[in-house]
Amino acid sequence: MELRRRREAARLTQRQLAQRIRYSDSMVNMVEKAKRSPSKPFAEKCDQVFGLDGTMTKLQADTGWKKAPEYLRSWLEEEQDADCLRAWQPAIVPGLLQTEAYAREILAATPGIIEEELEKRLANRMQRQAILYRDEPPVLNVVMDEAVLYRVIGDIEVMQEQLRHLLEVARHPRVAIQIVPRTVRAHCGMAGGFIIAERNGAPYAAYTDAQPFGRTFSDRRLIAELVRLYDALRAESVPFSQSLLLIEEAVKQLAAKSSQSTLA
Repeated sequence: MELRRRREAARLTQRQLAQRIRYSDSMVNMVEKAKRSPSKPFAEKCDQVFGLDGTMTKLQADTGWKKAPEYLRSWLEEEQDADCLRAWQPAIVPGLLQTEAYAREILAATPGIIEEELEKRLANRMQRQAILYRDEPPVLNVVMDEAVLYRVIGDIEVMQEQLRHLLEVARHPRVAIQIVPRTVRAHCGMAGGFIIAERNGAPYAAYTDAQPFGRTFSDRRLIAELVRLYDALRAESVPFSQSLLLIEEAVKQLAAKSSQSTLA
């Protein structure tokens, strides 16, 4: 509401504001409708355009990552500054590529989680994806195990939507998705997922999945080890175009299952 009020007071259309802050007009629209929370760079640029002394930045801080689980906040800040992200996931679609319905099912599986906490975590997960809608988004290279495509999260409709979303996102020139096929029986990534943040060609931070919480670190030796793991996993994966064919095949198989269920 505040963004819309400031924009209209400045007599700017959503497209005009988007051009000035170097984000897409769809991103401006989603923030105004509260479908996406603004990132810190987004808020800072709005302050500059509107000639404000940190008003939008303060609002972003009050509604942004402070609502995220404490263990995750440091990574979310690092992720915002990256110009390249390299992710590996053996079990689920990475958070940056999850649909809202898929993400809800994943988060709802947390033992003892209450509805209010679920909604907060879901909002934060969706907020992370704002970086993909920036005028200059980071390069995102994702490697997933083929098993991810066949683990039905929620129901068949949720999975179909999620897999089609992967195909749609893969059209973005800065996004690449590769699949480690099921024919690779054992590989070095089976212990868990991780994501590496790079800036100016150098990895500087990473986040690894763990129980009960993941962790963020900047130790160069540990990051170098993750880079080696990522490179090994990428070497096991099939090329980008073939990976998309595997996703399309998974969509077809889900559609066939859905048809069979309807007929039954």
